[in-house]
Amino acid sequence: MDLKEIQNLIKFVAKSGASEVKLEMDDVKITIKTGSDNDGPTTVQYAPVAAPQLAQAPAIPVAETPAPAAEPAKAEPTAPAADDTSKYITIKSPIIGTFYRKPSPDKPLFVEVGQTIAEGDVLCIIEAMKLFNEIESEVSGKVVKILVDDASPVEFDQPLFLVDPS
Repeated sequence: MDLKEIQNLIKFVAKSGASEVKLEMDDVKITIKTGSDNDGPTTVQYAPVAAPQLAQAPAIPVAETPAPAAEPAKAEPTAPAADDTSKYITIKSPIIGTFYRKPSPDKPLFVEVGQTIAEGDVLCIIEAMKLFNEIESEVSGKVVKILVDDASPVEFDQPLFLVDPS
Protein backbone atom coordinates (compact mmCIF):
# COMPACT_ATOMS: atom_id res chain seq x y z
CA MET A 1 0.00 0.00 0.00
CA ASP A 2 1.57 3.28 -1.05
CA LEU A 3 1.38 6.70 0.62
CA LYS A 4 -1.30 8.06 -1.75
CA GLU A 5 -3.61 5.14 -0.95
CA ILE A 6 -3.12 5.74 2.80
CA GLN A 7 -3.79 9.47 2.35
CA ASN A 8 -6.98 8.73 0.40
CA LEU A 9 -8.09 6.29 3.09
CA ILE A 10 -7.56 8.93 5.80
CA LYS A 11 -9.54 11.49 3.76
CA PHE A 12 -12.36 9.00 3.22
CA VAL A 13 -12.57 8.13 6.93
CA ALA A 14 -12.53 11.81 7.93
CA LYS A 15 -15.38 12.61 5.55
CA SER A 16 -17.43 9.52 6.38
CA GLY A 17 -17.75 10.34 10.07
CA ALA A 18 -16.75 6.79 11.09
CA SER A 19 -15.25 6.57 14.55
CA GLU A 20 -12.83 3.73 13.77
CA VAL A 21 -11.62 1.88 10.68
CA LYS A 22 -9.27 -1.11 10.65
CA LEU A 23 -7.64 -2.41 7.49
CA GLU A 24 -5.46 -5.52 7.42
CA MET A 25 -3.72 -6.71 4.29
CA ASP A 26 -0.90 -9.19 3.70
CA ASP A 27 1.88 -6.67 4.34
CA VAL A 28 0.25 -3.85 6.32
CA LYS A 29 -2.15 -3.21 9.17
CA ILE A 30 -3.75 0.26 9.51
CA THR A 31 -6.13 1.54 12.20
CA ILE A 32 -7.67 5.01 11.95
CA LYS A 33 -9.59 6.30 14.97
CA THR A 34 -11.44 9.61 15.14
CA GLY A 35 -13.56 11.22 17.83
CA SER A 36 -17.20 10.37 17.09
CA ASP A 37 -18.13 14.06 17.08
CA ASN A 38 -14.87 15.08 15.35
CA ASP A 39 -13.93 17.17 18.41
CA GLY A 40 -11.79 14.44 19.93
CA PRO A 41 -8.25 13.59 18.89
CA THR A 42 -7.63 11.60 15.72
CA THR A 43 -5.23 8.66 15.89
CA VAL A 44 -3.68 6.85 12.94
CA GLN A 45 -1.83 3.62 13.59
CA TYR A 46 0.33 1.90 11.00
CA ALA A 47 2.27 -1.32 11.36
CA PRO A 48 4.07 -3.02 8.48
CA VAL A 49 3.85 -6.77 8.81
CA ALA A 50 7.12 -8.34 7.63
CA ALA A 51 7.02 -11.76 9.30
CA PRO A 52 4.36 -13.94 10.97
CA GLN A 53 5.75 -13.22 14.45
CA LEU A 54 5.18 -9.49 13.85
CA ALA A 55 1.52 -10.05 12.97
CA GLN A 56 0.78 -10.37 16.70
CA ALA A 57 2.58 -7.09 17.56
CA PRO A 58 0.44 -4.07 18.43
CA ALA A 59 0.15 -1.29 15.88
CA ILE A 60 2.59 1.59 16.16
CA PRO A 61 0.96 4.96 16.89
CA VAL A 62 1.92 7.45 14.20
CA ALA A 63 0.46 10.75 15.28
CA GLU A 64 -2.24 12.33 17.37
CA THR A 65 -3.79 15.65 16.63
CA PRO A 66 -3.38 18.25 19.37
CA ALA A 67 -6.35 19.06 21.56
CA PRO A 68 -8.77 21.40 19.78
CA ALA A 69 -8.51 23.93 22.63
CA ALA A 70 -5.78 25.78 20.70
CA GLU A 71 -7.90 26.24 17.57
CA PRO A 72 -10.35 28.90 18.85
CA ALA A 73 -7.42 31.20 19.58
CA LYS A 74 -6.32 30.93 15.94
CA ALA A 75 -9.84 31.35 14.60
CA GLU A 76 -10.66 34.59 16.45
CA PRO A 77 -8.05 36.87 14.81
CA THR A 78 -8.91 35.62 11.33
CA ALA A 79 -12.69 36.00 11.73
CA PRO A 80 -12.83 39.68 10.67
CA ALA A 81 -10.80 38.91 7.55
CA ALA A 82 -13.02 35.96 6.58
CA ASP A 83 -14.75 37.92 3.80
CA ASP A 84 -11.34 38.91 2.35
CA THR A 85 -10.16 35.29 2.23
CA SER A 86 -13.27 33.95 0.47
CA LYS A 87 -11.78 34.80 -2.93
CA TYR A 88 -8.64 32.77 -2.16
CA ILE A 89 -8.08 29.05 -2.57
CA THR A 90 -6.91 27.27 0.57
CA ILE A 91 -4.29 24.56 0.13
CA LYS A 92 -4.66 22.04 2.94
CA SER A 93 -2.41 19.35 4.37
CA PRO A 94 -3.14 15.92 2.88
CA ILE A 95 -1.45 14.14 5.81
CA ILE A 96 -0.45 14.47 9.46
CA GLY A 97 3.20 15.34 10.04
CA THR A 98 5.78 18.11 10.39
CA PHE A 99 5.63 21.03 7.92
CA TYR A 100 8.88 22.25 6.32
CA ARG A 101 9.18 25.21 3.95
CA LYS A 102 12.51 24.11 2.41
CA PRO A 103 14.03 20.79 1.32
CA SER A 104 16.93 21.07 3.78
CA PRO A 105 18.27 23.71 6.19
CA ASP A 106 20.84 25.01 3.70
CA LYS A 107 18.46 25.21 0.71
CA PRO A 108 16.15 28.10 -0.29
CA LEU A 109 12.42 28.14 0.52
CA PHE A 110 10.07 26.35 -1.88
CA VAL A 111 7.69 29.35 -2.05
CA GLU A 112 7.36 32.79 -0.52
CA VAL A 113 4.45 35.18 -0.09
CA GLY A 114 3.84 37.03 -3.36
CA GLN A 115 5.38 34.30 -5.51
CA THR A 116 3.42 33.02 -8.51
CA ILE A 117 2.99 29.25 -8.55
CA ALA A 118 1.82 26.80 -11.20
CA GLU A 119 -0.03 23.54 -10.88
CA GLY A 120 2.45 20.83 -9.86
CA ASP A 121 4.94 23.17 -8.16
CA VAL A 122 6.28 21.86 -4.84
CA LEU A 123 5.04 24.11 -2.02
CA CYS A 124 6.46 22.39 1.05
CA ILE A 125 7.44 19.07 2.57
CA ILE A 126 5.51 17.24 5.27
CA GLU A 127 7.48 14.65 7.20
CA ALA A 128 5.52 11.65 8.44
CA MET A 129 7.22 8.58 9.91
CA LYS A 130 10.64 9.70 8.63
CA LEU A 131 9.24 9.97 5.09
CA PHE A 132 9.50 13.39 3.48
CA ASN A 133 6.43 13.98 1.30
CA GLU A 134 6.55 16.80 -1.24
CA ILE A 135 3.24 18.66 -1.32
CA GLU A 136 2.49 19.92 -4.81
CA SER A 137 0.09 22.68 -5.78
CA GLU A 138 -3.15 21.61 -7.42
CA VAL A 139 -3.86 25.20 -8.53
CA SER A 140 -2.06 28.05 -10.24
CA GLY A 141 -1.96 31.53 -8.77
CA LYS A 142 -0.14 33.83 -6.37
CA VAL A 143 0.74 32.82 -2.79
CA VAL A 144 -1.04 35.34 -0.54
CA LYS A 145 -0.34 33.90 2.88
CA ILE A 146 1.55 31.01 4.49
CA LEU A 147 -0.54 29.84 7.43
CA VAL A 148 1.95 27.51 9.16
CA ASP A 149 5.37 28.16 10.68
CA ASP A 150 8.37 26.16 9.49
CA ALA A 151 9.00 22.91 11.43
CA SER A 152 5.50 22.98 12.98
CA PRO A 153 3.27 19.94 13.36
CA VAL A 154 0.25 19.91 11.05
CA GLU A 155 -2.97 17.95 11.09
CA PHE A 156 -4.81 16.27 8.25
CA ASP A 157 -6.82 18.85 6.27
CA GLN A 158 -5.20 21.81 8.10
CA PRO A 159 -4.93 24.95 5.92
CA LEU A 160 -1.33 25.59 4.85
CA PHE A 161 -1.45 28.27 2.13
CA LEU A 162 -3.84 30.86 0.73
CA VAL A 163 -3.55 31.27 -3.05
CA ASP A 164 -5.13 33.97 -5.21
CA PRO A 165 -6.11 32.20 -8.44
CA SER A 166 -6.61 35.40 -10.44
